[in-house]
Parts: sequence; C-alpha cells; structure tokens
Amino acid sequence: MRLKLRHETRYDYAEPARGAIQILRLTPRNHQSQFVRQWRVEIDADCRLDRDEDAYGNICHTFSIDGPLTGLRILVEGEIDIADDGGMVRGTLERFPPAYWISHTGLTEASPAIAEFAADIAGQEGGDTLAFLHQLNASIHRDFAFVPGETDAATRADEAFLARTGVCQDFAHIFVTAARSRGVPARYVSGYFHRTDTGDQDAGHAWAEAYVPALGWIGFDPAHGICPGARYIRIAVGRDYLEAAPIRGSRLGGSGEDMHVAVSLSEGRALVEQ
Repeated sequence: MRLKLRHETRYDYAEPARGAIQILRLTPRNHQSQFVRQWRVEIDADCRLDRDEDAYGNICHTFSIDGPLTGLRILVEGEIDIADDGGMVRGTLERFPPAYWISHTGLTEASPAIAEFAADIAGQEGGDTLAFLHQLNASIHRDFAFVPGETDAATRADEAFLARTGVCQDFAHIFVTAARSRGVPARYVSGYFHRTDTGDQDAGHAWAEAYVPALGWIGFDPAHGICPGARYIRIAVGRDYLEAAPIRGSRLGGSGEDMHVAVSLSEGRALVEQ
C-alpha cells in the first residue's frame, strides 16, 4: 500500500516567546516492509534545521529559534510504500541487543498490579511467549477504554492501568511494562495509522514491539487489538514515549501557548508490477 501523509503542528503564543529549541522525530527509516519514496520536514522560521540520529538510530531534526516568536508551524509531508508483513519487523537498524529493552523507565515501571496482570496471562498461555504477547495485546484492547483527555504525556503506565482508560500512548506503555515484567524485551513505537473511517486525524499513533527469540521483533497495537500491517508508518522507537516523542523541546517565555495538530493520511496511487 502507498500512503501519503501531511502532518501540521502549529503553536500560537498569547505573549511572544523569547526563543525555542526543538527536537523532531518525524522522519521514517526504510526497512523490509517500509520504503520511503519522498519525505520532507520544514518549519516556518528563519533558522537552520539540522538532521541527525539519536542513540537508537531514529532520524532527528533539531533547531533553535531566537524570538520574539508569536507562533510556529512544523509541516511534514511524505509518501511511503508499506507492505503487510504480519506484524514482523525486519531489516531495522538495531544499535542495542534485545536485552537492553527489558529495562524500565519512570513511565514504565512495573507496579505489583501490572506484574500480576502479566503473570495471570502468561500462566494461561503455558509459557508460550508469542501466545502471551498476543493475549496481552487482546486483553488491553478489550479491558481498557480509549478516552482522549483523561491522560497526558507524563501519565505513567501504572496510573493508566489503575484508571483502565487512556489513549494509544498509555496502552503502549502498559503493554511494554507488562511484557518486560515477564522478561520479554519490549519497546515503544511512534508513527501513524491510516484509519479507514476518516483521512483526517488530530494526532499520530503509538504501539509496541516485543522480541521473540527465533522470530525477532513483532509489532503489537493494543489500541486496536491487532499487529501492525500495511496501514502503519513506523517512525521512531524508544523505551517510552519521551524517548520516541515526535516533537519535544522547550521555549523561553511565551505564555498562553495554543497547539493545533492536523494529520491527513490517505492511500496513494496503487503499485503496479512492471
């Protein structure tokens, strides 16, 4: 499937900001089931946009702006070919061994409740790691309510677990936390999901990947209860949201910030075999 993306993030400030520094993880890498045909990131400010990579190999763009700054627009446009690989993630850049991804962070520390939740599912699956992961994915999708606005970027996995509510970021955090509590390497993934009911969205998407020996990395999307396929654009990975955040930074001054996000994702021209 060929997907076309347009992602615009606009900031407006009631009082001008004296400056801003941002890091953008908004550019995908090629791997076996994902080929980037064209992609661009631009900002409407007079500054240099530097391209680099973070410790995980995620493509990053960084910039700093001197004010006064009354607003800022970040625009991403691209076209990408996606193949459905049954959730398997092959050909990715891996800079750390799987064991690295067992470590917890402040957002993904396993509470006794999450550890018990994971242990109950693992017990039902008789020690089969892949079966455990699929059941974990299905259980989060079934038992947790998708309710925007109930959580934020600082919500921990244990908080979302107790509330039984959240958004895709929270469900991904719960999944990786539960998987790690059973010794399964797992990581957070940020990207985009092509919905079939609408082409316009107000945010990107997040899911998880877990490592199974002899199979490798496999994607799981507990927000939808499925494994990622041809409708997913994989952008960045990290141990939690903060390490894979699409946009992260700080500003000086600029009170009264208003942020608006518009994501448009549609199918492009069908591929034709020559």
